Amino acid sequence: MAIEVKIPPMGESITSGVLAKWHVQNGDIVKKDQPLFELETDKITSEGTAEAAGRISFSLTAGTDVKIGQVVATIDPAATAAASTVAKPQDEPRRSPEGEGGSPAVRRLAAETGIDPANITGTGKAGRVTKGDMLAASPAPAGATATPPPSASIGGGVPSPREAQTAKSVAPVGASSLATSARQTRTKMSKLRQTIAARLVQAQSQAAMLTTFNEVDMSAVMELRKKYQDDFTKRHGVKLGFMSFFTKAVVQALKDVPGINAQIDGDEIVQNHYYDIGMAVSTDKGLMVPVIKGCESLDMAAIEKAIGEAAKKARDGKITLADLEGGVFTITNGGIFGSMLSTPILNAPQSAILGLHAINERPVAVNGQVVIRPMMYLALSYDHRLVDGKQAVTFLVKVKQLIEDPARLAIGI
Repeated sequence: MAIEVKIPPMGESITSGVLAKWHVQNGDIVKKDQPLFELETDKITSEGTAEAAGRISFSLTAGTDVKIGQVVATIDPAATAAASTVAKPQDEPRRSPEGEGGSPAVRRLAAETGIDPANITGTGKAGRVTKGDMLAASPAPAGATATPPPSASIGGGVPSPREAQTAKSVAPVGASSLATSARQTRTKMSKLRQTIAARLVQAQSQAAMLTTFNEVDMSAVMELRKKYQDDFTKRHGVKLGFMSFFTKAVVQALKDVPGINAQIDGDEIVQNHYYDIGMAVSTDKGLMVPVIKGCESLDMAAIEKAIGEAAKKARDGKITLADLEGGVFTITNGGIFGSMLSTPILNAPQSAILGLHAINERPVAVNGQVVIRPMMYLALSYDHRLVDGKQAVTFLVKVKQLIEDPARLAIGI
């Protein structure tokens, strides 16, 4: 009896998503617990795995909107691994029920592109080669002949709205990339990117956001890392980075300025008495902010390990909702990409976010002398409805003091 492959539950707040990608081919022999597909939701991207071994048959193509619990494929356990040595149905030439050459659309595309439908794996019913299969196999965007050449476009090569709509209409259903001309490509925004966009606009429209800046001399931290890096790595199996210093400094500053460790909920102020810090991570699917729980009780090594594990899960698409929830404050490090200065946007409902930037050697005055020091700009964006300027400046100065004199972190002052 065939086993249904369903979209797994992702949490109470997630009811739908997009079947972004299949990791296997239709008709493959799959193993138990083998990753089958990638599900993209408005919050996270995750994988669906096989509950049993057998031959898989797709019910839906990649790019289809799906609901939690929906059947996307079936697995036939009767097909054993030995069957993988026999030619699979999709490996044989596909002939459509409409005739030797397939449907009229398939025959037309075959004539235009020179692609033999017999060499294409069909995704239609009973393995039928569809128009979408032909378009996907085309070396150039199929359907271009249905659109006037760029020279006929309005503006000397820029497609008119009508041309763009025509090109869009001939793209395969579920395709993530919709070609509009030789000069443009239309790509549907992912669920995650749509959510990121909406949250950023919401943060700016609902909060009185203001940014305060300072600069910090990184000499002491860099010297400390240089002196103890080898011993630290040998003992803990992880490198001593800058983020653990800033995390500990942020926790101490939040304790000294508790007004920043709060948030607005309607007409109430919610004061947090815990220190779960979010770490912004850039992935190829968008920005994610996994939360490191209980930072006040973690040492440097534990923080570095937690950050490394969270970042890997985010980039590998293994992040869960639990990993993203509960943060009271966020740290974002644009410096790893070379950013010199920025104004980070709040991660609602949090009231503040700290932006770190590139470390650059600059001339600064120290005890009446001009010296060259490795300097970093710090940016604290905060919700001015809740956080006063005095609190923001005090917080930022505290972080600066702790980084410039990291011994303070060890003795808690």
